[in-house]
Amino acid sequence: MIDITTKPDTTTDYLVVSDFDQTLSFNDSGYALAEILGISDFEEKVKGLSHSNLVQPGAELAYLLRHDPAFRSVRREHLIEAGKRVRLKDNVELFAEILSEGLGGNSFQFFVISAGPKEVVRSALEGIVPPENVFGTELEFDSETGEICSVLRVPAGYGKVAVLQELEIKLHMSPDRVIYVGDGSSDLYVMHDVNSRDGHTIAVSETKSIGRIANRTVLSDSAVSVLVPILEDVLNPYLTHTINIYLKTISCAIKNLHVALHLEK
Repeated sequence: MIDITTKPDTTTDYLVVSDFDQTLSFNDSGYALAEILGISDFEEKVKGLSHSNLVQPGAELAYLLRHDPAFRSVRREHLIEAGKRVRLKDNVELFAEILSEGLGGNSFQFFVISAGPKEVVRSALEGIVPPENVFGTELEFDSETGEICSVLRVPAGYGKVAVLQELEIKLHMSPDRVIYVGDGSSDLYVMHDVNSRDGHTIAVSETKSIGRIANRTVLSDSAVSVLVPILEDVLNPYLTHTINIYLKTISCAIKNLHVALHLEK
């Protein structure tokens, strides 16, 4: 007897990894921090760094936190407060809940990798994504003054690839079971890496550089919209496989019935 639930791969675990700024949120978290500090020219500072090619795309805030005098007063509590002020996209919590519950018998492990400060992103996603599932820029604070004294790690550019590959090894996840969601130039390296190893990439912005390499593009204010390409492109092949096996089973049953009727005659 053929088991119609059989899938081409016996594993049903997927690793879903998302960027944070403008992927799960509407604006870069740096704006919320700049507002707390009373810095009005944050956008100009970021553009200046971008044009100079001094830092990896997405790592501008990390650079400013360490080297710009206007950000010297930043303490851990400021980063946490900035996270609470970040405006998340609609239904981020529902999106995380659906992934945790699974879809069509498939399970999903959801992680966030951001170039933003870890404290900001974890604060913004508190109660939605477990803190251990959130990776961001790691800062070291002076034990006496509380100032930022060094930047330990920045998951921007190839840094995101490194974090993702570490997760794959830790979770024993096959690269073709990876789904990455991003919006901007800081996601280019990791999207190229995921695509090159048969994973799936989803862009959530109109940025041309991202749209050209992502498997699918989804534009919506709701985080749940990302589930559409996951259902259509990632899970559908397995559903199609199941249907095909079911049809073959029915076909075999009909043939056997015809043989039995012929023998009776």
